[in-house]
Amino acid sequence: MKKWIQTALVTMMLPVAAMAQTKIGVSMAHFDDNFLTILRGGMQKHAEGLKGVSLQFEDARGDVGRQVSQVETFISQKVSAIVVNPADTASTKRISEAARKAGIPLVYVNRKPDEKMGNGVSFVGSDSLVAGHLQGEALAKRLNGKGNVVIMVGELSTDAAQDRTRGVKEVFKKYPGIKVIEEQTGNWQRNQGIDLMSKWISAGHKIDAVAANNDEMAIGALIALRQAKISPKKVLVAGVDATPDALQELVKGDLSFTVFQNAKGQGSGAIDQAMKMAKGDKNVVPSVMIPYELVTLENYKQYASN
Repeated sequence: MKKWIQTALVTMMLPVAAMAQTKIGVSMAHFDDNFLTILRGGMQKHAEGLKGVSLQFEDARGDVGRQVSQVETFISQKVSAIVVNPADTASTKRISEAARKAGIPLVYVNRKPDEKMGNGVSFVGSDSLVAGHLQGEALAKRLNGKGNVVIMVGELSTDAAQDRTRGVKEVFKKYPGIKVIEEQTGNWQRNQGIDLMSKWISAGHKIDAVAANNDEMAIGALIALRQAKISPKKVLVAGVDATPDALQELVKGDLSFTVFQNAKGQGSGAIDQAMKMAKGDKNVVPSVMIPYELVTLENYKQYASN
């Protein structure tokens, strides 16, 4: 009887032990990025609501080599799954190959790699070309199809920067009266957005609108306008992400609009995808797309808590 009870207890404990072993390694391109901080927080909060799931976060600091090393460490630790926010979307094949060789599920989040998904590797994020189209159409409408526009581009190594810029320019091609007079990278950073806008203002450009690939650079443009004693309300400034800081600028009437990118949705989606793959779910799709949405003064309140 005693032996039977011991066996039963061990059997009852097996599911708990198995769940406690669900560890997911997460390598982020940056810890100091505003949007990626929200994304990371979304992953952490979602994982806390799942029994027996723990996340180990690492900061790649924008370094591809560092990120590859972090993934190799996750593999040596025999984690259940790996989530990667790529430092460079054109340099992920080594990471994918390592995960596939080790038989560990890999989920890329937010930034889509320049490679085919599948065979143990998937992506959770949003279609940045759509964000560019939304931003471009809204600007064109507010400009009445005519004006000078400057584009602030994110990190050139990311698909988001490339696709958002391409999307905006595809829209502008339909409006002969809209001219892109400057296009330079601000690497997603607010301070670089300030520098770019200050430089363009000093050059004497007549700027009617700013199409920034993200909110941080858009806020930088607003700060530069204020520093130059130019009312932000005289220049249309648009961003992407709908961060809390951006929504504050929207309420003040300085930011014209932004495009909501669901950081928390991408974060929780990446963890759910990783869990499904770790459990061997045969119905996992290679890519999960979270939609973008235009955010204006009229509808911003529904995004204030995201």
